[in-house]
Amino acid sequence: MKKLIVNALFAATLAPVAGHAAYPDRPISLVVPYAPGGTADALARVIAQHLGKKLDQTVVVENRSGASGIIGQTYVARAKADGYTLLYDATPLTINPAVNKLNFDPSADLKPLTMVSVTPGILVVPKSSELNSVQDVVEKAKAAPGSLTFASGGTGTLQFMAGELFRQNWKIDMLHVPFKSGGPAIMATVGAQVDMMFPNISSTLPMVKSDQLKVLAITSAKRNELLPDVPTVAESGLPGYEIFEWNGVFVPKDTPQTIADKLEKTIHAVMKEPEVQEKFASLGVQVKTSSQSEFRKFLDAEFAKWADVVSKSNIKK
Repeated sequence: MKKLIVNALFAATLAPVAGHAAYPDRPISLVVPYAPGGTADALARVIAQHLGKKLDQTVVVENRSGASGIIGQTYVARAKADGYTLLYDATPLTINPAVNKLNFDPSADLKPLTMVSVTPGILVVPKSSELNSVQDVVEKAKAAPGSLTFASGGTGTLQFMAGELFRQNWKIDMLHVPFKSGGPAIMATVGAQVDMMFPNISSTLPMVKSDQLKVLAITSAKRNELLPDVPTVAESGLPGYEIFEWNGVFVPKDTPQTIADKLEKTIHAVMKEPEVQEKFASLGVQVKTSSQSEFRKFLDAEFAKWADVVSKSNIKK
């Protein structure tokens, strides 16, 4: 009888370990809160394919788009915290709390696993524009306040925030022209319907290479190898100005740490694969990973940064 009790206790102590060791034992959903066909969707599909191979399990990309990513973000925040629902998200996650009324807290309700990439922004003008530098923009804006226009895919998008931060830091007045999405905003800039735009490099590089757009500056802290001769905004006279789009992976907040650690480690391995790095580079995206704690610290700074920009603007929730 005593031997049976000991064996039963031993088996019980092994059960949780065995359960975690078996993860994952069914398909994983990687939720992308944006529409199919965009850069985030394309990158998520590359990661899903390679992550599935390393975990020996299917990873399915599930697009739940709408409301600047809020629909998909809310879905994952409320999902069962078992490691089978992941969120592949980007910069809008940290902007949304500042510009929208949410029914979840992205900082508290999601557990960040790792950053996977960063994409620099650029300041572009129509090819025919008389503006040839950041200083040209600033001088014209000061000489004729409100005369210059900048496009974006909508109020609260990173394109808008980049322009708003630029405006605030230079203490100049520019008119924001919002479009329904980034695509029409880019085409309006190409067609000289607006004076400028602050898109990311991956969405506009083809137009730059085909001589439809002129790049005045890079919005990241360092110059970009795809456009090595283009100065940064900081170099152009605005120290500390840094805007880039990040991508990263999250799980619901109560996901077991053992599962979170396994996913972080496996995603890091995926991002080291040459095929993955080549695909990202072809889209103008730089692979950049982080630990969970590093990612959390970065996100906290981003939440604070965008809240500050919005507090100094005329945006209302």
